[in-house]
Amino acid sequence: MRFIPTELKDAHIIELEPREDNRGFFARVWAKDEFAEHGLVDRVVQMNLSYNRLAGTLRGMHFQHAPYAETKLVRCIRGAIYDVIIDLRPDSPTYKRWIGVTLTAANRLALYVPEGFAHGFQTLEDDTEVFYQVSQYYTPSAEGGVRYDDPAFGIEWPLPVTEMSEKDKRWPLFNG
Repeated sequence: MRFIPTELKDAHIIELEPREDNRGFFARVWAKDEFAEHGLVDRVVQMNLSYNRLAGTLRGMHFQHAPYAETKLVRCIRGAIYDVIIDLRPDSPTYKRWIGVTLTAANRLALYVPEGFAHGFQTLEDDTEVFYQVSQYYTPSAEGGVRYDDPAFGIEWPLPVTEMSEKDKRWPLFNG
């Protein structure tokens, strides 16, 4: 795996290093020791799958409050997403900045989302599936979020929003 730092402190894009032959290829998608060597959280306690029927579906912007803050490794295994993270750590040099990364089944990239970041995505194709590895169990009482269209961040989504949960529509504007 190749660990590519992003412009947001501690966030990385993970590229596969496939070993190819006439059958296709084989590649590691996660290795505890390699994540630890790069100073990344190497704990995985839960894996999640999100299926999304329509292009334009938006999920986010989510996080969990301490002591249940989580890291995520996000990969699109079918279709395509525009994956967005926002650094919400007040003492970070990239506080309140965001990036968007296109993750597709074809490019096989993953995005490492550190603790203290909000995360969300918009599907770019119908019938898209997203696979997450997370460092903490989902804890409803620790759930938090910010609005996907909050002017404090100015996220530029690639498509009009076609589907979104009522809960995601009600996240508050950021007041940090």
